[in-house]
Amino acid sequence: MSAALDAAAALTRREWRNTWRQPAEWLTPLGFVVAVAVMFPLGLGPQPERLRELAPGLLWIAALLASLLALPRLFAADLADGSLEQWWLAPLPRPAAVALKLAVHWALGSLPLVLVAPLLALAFGLDDPVPLALSLLLGTPALALLGGLGAALVLHARAGAGLLALLLLPLQVPVLIFGTAAAQGGSNADAALLLLGAWLAVLLALAPWATSAALSLMLD
Repeated sequence: MSAALDAAAALTRREWRNTWRQPAEWLTPLGFVVAVAVMFPLGLGPQPERLRELAPGLLWIAALLASLLALPRLFAADLADGSLEQWWLAPLPRPAAVALKLAVHWALGSLPLVLVAPLLALAFGLDDPVPLALSLLLGTPALALLGGLGAALVLHARAGAGLLALLLLPLQVPVLIFGTAAAQGGSNADAALLLLGAWLAVLLALAPWATSAALSLMLD
């Protein structure tokens, strides 16, 4: 147990350090969403009611697309430098290693978006920014888990980015639907949040195992 904990701590420190040294990897998704939030009102024009109506769906679509930006390179560097093989030799279950990497990926790539979501909601004139923030807090980890699985499956594909988008978008539709419904508030928000949380729980239970299995196949 001690060896597994030490391996988990070492892997977390390594992933955090490597990702932090590449700010473009984790600032690009946030910058993309902020740019969409700034440009969309300019294109639509001064229609406050229309902006409030479209804001939840728009911000969620932007968050979904932003989550795809760094995925083609998620495991590529680890494969190139041999780190991926070292994970498999470490005294740590493979799904746990995958889960730790995806947790760091989410913390730097998506958590900043969750933190600025109330400001984006207020910029669009939403009366209550809490539903949007809560929906992103539950939904973006689900996107990260699905993204990790997709990145593992297309690790050796030449047209990885395009294939990854085609593979993931159908799987991400439930997250988008539940997240947008929750962000809109109203009487259906609680039910949408529960469904989003249930989908996240399913992915937490299954996605790390499936991703580690896909990576094992890619290494064979």
